[in-house]
Amino acid sequence: MAEIINLRRARKARARASAETTAAANRAAFGRTKADKDAAEAEVARIDRTLDRARREP
Repeated sequence: MAEIINLRRARKARARASAETTAAANRAAFGRTKADKDAAEAEVARIDRTLDRARREP
């Protein structure tokens, strides 16, 4: 016999889980300080410069 579940509770639990994943993504995207954002941008620029210097011209 299958387990009896309350559909209202299941819907609410699924909505809570969805909201938590969205909140986690937002914390990662918007929860950084300006110094962290600037450091990440500088790192990307450094990597781009390194790759451009190593590129061979055809």
